[in-house]
Amino acid sequence: MQVLFRADASTQIGTGHVMRCLALAQACLAEGGQAHFLMGCEGATLAQRLTGEGVAVSYGSVPWASEADAQNTIALAKDLQADWVIVDGYHFGAEYQKWLKDVGTKLLVLDDYGHATHYWADIVLNQNITAEEEIYANRESYTKLLLGTRYALLREEFWPWRSWKRQITPIASKVLVTLGGSDPSNITLAVIQALQKAEIAELEAVVVAGASNPHCSELAQAVKGWEKSITLKQNVTNMPELMAWADLAITAGGSTCWETAFMGLPSMAIPLVENQTAIVKTLSSLDAVVSISSHEAFEINSFAHCLEKYLKQQELRSSLSKKFSNLVDGYGSERLAMVLQESLIRLRPVNEEDCSLLWHWANDPVTRASSFSSELISWHEHIQWFNAKIKSESCTMYIALNNRDQPVGLIRCEVDAKNEAVVSINIASQYRGMGYASSIIEKSSSKMLRNSKLHQLNAYVKQDNLASIKAFLKAGFKQTDKPSSETSNSKPSAIHLIKQNHYF
Repeated sequence: MQVLFRADASTQIGTGHVMRCLALAQACLAEGGQAHFLMGCEGATLAQRLTGEGVAVSYGSVPWASEADAQNTIALAKDLQADWVIVDGYHFGAEYQKWLKDVGTKLLVLDDYGHATHYWADIVLNQNITAEEEIYANRESYTKLLLGTRYALLREEFWPWRSWKRQITPIASKVLVTLGGSDPSNITLAVIQALQKAEIAELEAVVVAGASNPHCSELAQAVKGWEKSITLKQNVTNMPELMAWADLAITAGGSTCWETAFMGLPSMAIPLVENQTAIVKTLSSLDAVVSISSHEAFEINSFAHCLEKYLKQQELRSSLSKKFSNLVDGYGSERLAMVLQESLIRLRPVNEEDCSLLWHWANDPVTRASSFSSELISWHEHIQWFNAKIKSESCTMYIALNNRDQPVGLIRCEVDAKNEAVVSINIASQYRGMGYASSIIEKSSSKMLRNSKLHQLNAYVKQDNLASIKAFLKAGFKQTDKPSSETSNSKPSAIHLIKQNHYF
């Protein structure tokens, strides 16, 4: 899948539009796709970040969101043979969308508050907790809405933290300050001054300044010469580690909220622009964040006292963390990629919570009959097997989920001492016959081959298991001509199927 992104960044609008597009670009790349960014202005730091992720970048020289801009986007999409054009920015209104749709472009618009007078896009995604269908009453009949935090777009650096659990300390002393990519009003400076006034023993603070922040020199001066440990960092790429380190965050009300929610990081949120006010207010009403009055009314002394209160109260921070983390599970980018690909399923790694589910699937009568060993598996045997497999570097297991996030099957790949990779699949009984098997095999086998140096994948299927044989063949496996006795001595009645690696 080839995807073209049209997004911009500047001191005035920040970098959030580009960075959440990057999150989706990474999900597309992880599925073997390609991503290209078309931006209205050059920025060396941001461009380095994008190209470092394997994303191509082009620049336009015409006014943003103009008809000439649209024609440039259309021309590049045609040259790239893009499957989708994804537009993110409040300046891309109804007219811009229509220009793209009039030539047949498949269009996704990322939005926050219903900024356009009409929506011509094929899909509109609003990842915010305030997203409602009524915001998009003026849309085409074909326009599909993807709304809410289940579609929160998190960048790839957050993915390894999906199973991480936060521990809430009795007394907090580590504070992360991250107020967006630009912060034109320089609220960061006021927060630094409040940190310096707060009476917290052994306070440590990390202040992150974004790529478009024009106040970095002033901020660097502000953190010098104080007894408290306040460190300024710019253009960080390890935000998850910083969020894991921190006991409390001070953030804006934009996309960073969904990152801190995912990390379960107790947060004090300051709306820096008008469209963030409703988000912060809603989160505050759910007791998921501490709402700080708008930046215009920010008062240093009162904020310092509020900060002291939450740093000292473990129970309050624990409650914030739990309610906040329940909002975002970190799979939003994959859900959206699944929609763009029109895929039946998405994959996630097996985790410890899947143990019981896999045991029930394994002991299903049809599964046992299709297995080369048909005896029922005891719970004790299963636990030993599961713990060994989940820790093994030679075993890869994925749970396949449908578009309702329901688990529909397991795919497993094991590499033996001879470096032979063997794939097996099990579909939950209620989802058999729905076409899931071939989709799971195709997606997982492509992923395994793309990310490894294996020359081929092997599958061994009982000769009478016609449904499984058909699924492997449909997924691109080929049946070998070898007699069964040559394919696997331990599986004398097996059909041997292979899929070769064409990625190298």
